[in-house]
Amino acid sequence: MGGVRKIAVLGSTGSIGRQALDVIRALPGESKVIALTANKNLKLLERQILEFQPKMFCSSIKPGVSCGGQFLPAEEIASHPDVDFVIVATVGKAGLSPTLAALRAGKTVALATKEVLVMAGEIIVHEASIHHAQILPIDSEHSAIWQCLQGEESKPQTLLLTASGGPFYHYSRTQLAEVTPEQALQHPVWKMGKKVTIDSATLMNKGLEVIEAHWLFSFPFDSIEILIHPQSIIHSMVEFTDGSLKAQLSWPDMRLPIQYALSYPKRWPNPGLPHLDWNKINSLDF
Repeated sequence: MGGVRKIAVLGSTGSIGRQALDVIRALPGESKVIALTANKNLKLLERQILEFQPKMFCSSIKPGVSCGGQFLPAEEIASHPDVDFVIVATVGKAGLSPTLAALRAGKTVALATKEVLVMAGEIIVHEASIHHAQILPIDSEHSAIWQCLQGEESKPQTLLLTASGGPFYHYSRTQLAEVTPEQALQHPVWKMGKKVTIDSATLMNKGLEVIEAHWLFSFPFDSIEILIHPQSIIHSMVEFTDGSLKAQLSWPDMRLPIQYALSYPKRWPNPGLPHLDWNKINSLDF
């Protein structure tokens, strides 16, 4: 994909949406925001509209701000001719319909909403294939696998998704019986939205990611494994039939996989993104 990306950010007021806009803001010559969609956070959406001046926007309640943009349904935005790159960063089933609309219009879809593939993976993959659309993963684990597979002619034997273990990894059964939602929202590594943070605390999120990997990479479930890695520096690995492994490592920051989806197949320099300091990393634990 060459030239300036013309981007629609679906779920722009959520955690991933805000971080996507951080990346776009830092690299103004690479991407242009054409559309923004949100749910009910109108104050933030209005600020984003005023900053990025999109041609189109959408929310569950129409904002009062006037910036010349057109208020359209998310499905029309995702399939609009002026958009070529759609970031799906909504929560749950809200992302399904616009994702299908984008794929049927032949768009490149950067997918952060794993529930879309959990609900309708077979349909999503089929629609992408017949309409020559592209699905790029934003989840850090799946972005890591995607990067590890590039340049390989042989299919790997095993996909290894890493997991931090969440805030309760070392808790006993007795301690787990006393945990609160407030504690579950304190993830030790990642800054995420509330739903995915709770799902990470219960490890439900990792189950959803196995399903996501199955559909993204056409890989059998019994060859996808989970490895607890509390530091979340190794984001995932692939193991090949000769016993060798490839891993993708970086500081745990969601802006990195977001930017790679935007820059693919290139890599853009971004001084705002963190680099690993190996002098401060004494070990990688599993």
